[in-house]
Amino acid sequence: MVAAVEDLPPEVLDKVDYKQWSLRTREGVARFRELKAKSLPSVAIEGKLRFESNIPPAAELIAAIEGA
Repeated sequence: MVAAVEDLPPEVLDKVDYKQWSLRTREGVARFRELKAKSLPSVAIEGKLRFESNIPPAAELIAAIEGA
């Protein structure tokens, strides 16, 4: 999922800060639970779970970022 974000055009990447959490860490597990995610991969935008269990096409991901 991080690769999908990293592959976005530079003008979109300039608008976002992103972080990847691992379920092998307490912080990652806590974040997963906080978002009430049920499966991986998952993407939250502005603290809201937007994509779960799929990697969205770039256009869909850009639209979600710009609409946030």
